[in-house]
Amino acid sequence: MNKQKQTLKLLRKDGFQTLLASLLCILGGLFIGYLVLLMIEPSGAAEAIKAVVQNFWRYPNQKLQMKYLGQTLVRTAPLLMCALSVLFAYKVGMFNIGAAGQYVAGACACLYAALKWNLPWYLCILIAMAAGALLGALSGLLKTACNVNVVISGIMLNWIALYMTNLILIQVKNPSSPYTKLVRGTNPSALLPSLGLEKLFSNEKSVTIAIPLAVIMALVVWVVLNKTKFGYELKATGLNYNAAKYCGMRENRNIILTMMISGALAGMGASLLYLTGIEEWETTISSVPLMGFNGIAVAFLGGLSPIGSILSAFFIQHITSGGGNVDLQFYCSQISSLIASLIIFMCAFVAFFKFFMQEKIRKHDEKLSAAQAAAAEEGGGKE
Repeated sequence: MNKQKQTLKLLRKDGFQTLLASLLCILGGLFIGYLVLLMIEPSGAAEAIKAVVQNFWRYPNQKLQMKYLGQTLVRTAPLLMCALSVLFAYKVGMFNIGAAGQYVAGACACLYAALKWNLPWYLCILIAMAAGALLGALSGLLKTACNVNVVISGIMLNWIALYMTNLILIQVKNPSSPYTKLVRGTNPSALLPSLGLEKLFSNEKSVTIAIPLAVIMALVVWVVLNKTKFGYELKATGLNYNAAKYCGMRENRNIILTMMISGALAGMGASLLYLTGIEEWETTISSVPLMGFNGIAVAFLGGLSPIGSILSAFFIQHITSGGGNVDLQFYCSQISSLIASLIIFMCAFVAFFKFFMQEKIRKHDEKLSAAQAAAAEEGGGKE
């Protein structure tokens, strides 16, 4: 009986519900991915799903394991920043699907500042944040001035940002390829400082301060949203726009400011990837990078918590990187993206599973209360 009470007490905790719902989504995504692999080619399904889950652990050599762990961590940092961008806006009542475009604007700004103006890394990050904030502010301004839904404006601005970025970064393109020049060779001062862990990560130089910076920003977002008057005003505006207006809060300013901060976080995320030197921008790209969209899944898988998003960002990047290890003798090259997408899709059901658990607990509590009331009445009648 005591164990049952302890279990129910644990289930009532919001953090435990989020964790349990996230695990259910992950297992569900892996199971659906496995079924798809079975339908395509049964003989390689088990190995394929194992490769996705293992990622860097599949390598027998410890040095290779640490090298690819380092690469996963490098890409986790920008993914976490995109998740923070999404959840910050969502906490204030707005769905910032435009985080993908703000990420693109940040990539454009930091690469142009690094390759054209030869600025140091810290200025490149600030310029990337400013570019993302500007795009976010535009979306917020359209909402407050013209009542344009931020989802609609965000989607439109994603494509505008993409093609503007392609046009601008042609100026710093490598003459012999569609990619921008190497930051490492053109302006080494724009590279993020190393953590000094090259030996640990098998000479993986891209392991930089981007990782601790992203974690620090997650803690800052948590403090702002939960421990400050400013964060309370922002959440109050999102929960009830008219009530916030009635209480004297600057509701329009709060919406624009929220979108600016959200955009700045996404823009910073782009700088934490491109200033590591691990990747260059392709000026002929015709689709918005998935990093900003994956941030939506990370935010919801983490229970819309900045702290939970740290763990979910690593997991999503882990399976995304692991998808690249699928044996292409059995499956086409797109299968890795399909499996990762299925798991990410299932992450959207975290809120549904939480609601299901809460309903079950509520019904249990109602039955328990009814039984106790009946027992009390029966006891009173006997007296």
